[in-house]
Amino acid sequence: MVMEDVFEKLRALQDILSEKITLERDIQEIPKLLTTQEELLSRLKKSFIEKNQDYEKAKLSEGDFRNLLALAESDREKAEKNMDSISTQREYEALDKEIRDATEKEQQYRKELQREERVLADLDEQMKQNASLIEQQEKELMDRRAGNDAEVAEKNSKVAALGTDEQALIPGLDPEVLFKFERIIRNKGGRGIVAIKGGVCMGCHMILPAQFANMVRKREEIVFCPYCSRILFYEESDQGEEEFFDNEDAGTLADLDDMEDDEYDEDEEEEEKVNIDYEE
Repeated sequence: MVMEDVFEKLRALQDILSEKITLERDIQEIPKLLTTQEELLSRLKKSFIEKNQDYEKAKLSEGDFRNLLALAESDREKAEKNMDSISTQREYEALDKEIRDATEKEQQYRKELQREERVLADLDEQMKQNASLIEQQEKELMDRRAGNDAEVAEKNSKVAALGTDEQALIPGLDPEVLFKFERIIRNKGGRGIVAIKGGVCMGCHMILPAQFANMVRKREEIVFCPYCSRILFYEESDQGEEEFFDNEDAGTLADLDDMEDDEYDEDEEEEEKVNIDYEE
């Protein structure tokens, strides 16, 4: 297959894969949108159960104080009736104390009963609010799930259609190149094939050695950028190419290693000079 045809296929495949990958990521993210709402609903239900338990305890306590109050009232009324039948001062004092004790208990139990009644009223109101919120959240969650199912189905349909288009472009392309190409698109924001203009990769904007850029210019094979790993294709620069493809000035990828070696040699020479000066 002519390399120009290969590049045309890869550019078309890039658009398809980019859209397909975006849709697949959206499909994965859609269920996650429900998580927050499900957690909120779970907390509301837990709160409702806890409040219901508190309500039942308060209701039992309210019943106990109501019985104690009734007993204290009965004791006081009984003692008051007995006042008519006493004959001695000693009996009067004992009965009077009994009435006062019963009255104090009656007042105490009435206060406790009123407190428990307020607690019950507050809990009842909170439970009603919780129940209303739970009902609302459950309805919204059900609607969202239905909407999400429809959205996922729609996106899956688009992914399937893109998969068909992808399969139509694959014949004639190297499987290993395709594998690398898809990985690059996933990791490089949807761009897996870019132009090289004026000796510069338009993907990472790094200047490429002239020998390497000339390899791309010849279009004899698929070449990957040594910096960003994208597939490169040649494109004329508005400024012309001569200044970027001067083999006498520019070097090769191997020159990158030579430059590092030269820097290392210069460092060694500087270190030796320092040591000599120190010895002197």
